[in-house]
Amino acid sequence: MAYKLFEEVVLLKDIPEKRLKRGDVATIVEHHPVSKGEDGYSLEVFNALGDTIAVIIVPESAIEPLTENEIFSIRSLTAGGKE
Repeated sequence: MAYKLFEEVVLLKDIPEKRLKRGDVATIVEHHPVSKGEDGYSLEVFNALGDTIAVIIVPESAIEPLTENEIFSIRSLTAGGKE
């Protein structure tokens, strides 16, 4: 599936080194086409206030589109709940 630039998508896997979890929402900022193999995407992840907290590159199989039956939720980036 080809995603559009600036489309919001859902992560399908945890990215522990960036403290991201499956289900987090990210915005596509770059498409990395590959002639043989799986395309990739650069994603920007924001906190609830709109500040960038991570920019990552993932294969297309690590994301999926948002759907109408999903809602946003808040979680802390730290184990103790405060940063």
